[in-house]
Amino acid sequence: MDSVDLLKTLGLEMPTPAYLLGSLLFSIVGAVAWWHGKKTERPRAKWLGLALMLYPYATPQTWLLYLVGVVLSVWLAFSWN
Repeated sequence: MDSVDLLKTLGLEMPTPAYLLGSLLFSIVGAVAWWHGKKTERPRAKWLGLALMLYPYATPQTWLLYLVGVVLSVWLAFSWN
């Protein structure tokens, strides 16, 4: 049995390229926000950045990844200044 088939029988699947791209994009935005919040001592930017970096680990669907990422990014944009 192929290892990919074995993983599928266990209920594990590889993420799609769209999921990986979204995860990378929102993690980079989160890292920049976290760094900026830490440097300027703005706790909201720091915590939103941390949330953007970590939430892809708990989000199984691609559409949910993008929805939560856009909401957190918009919230970050409005609280940036």
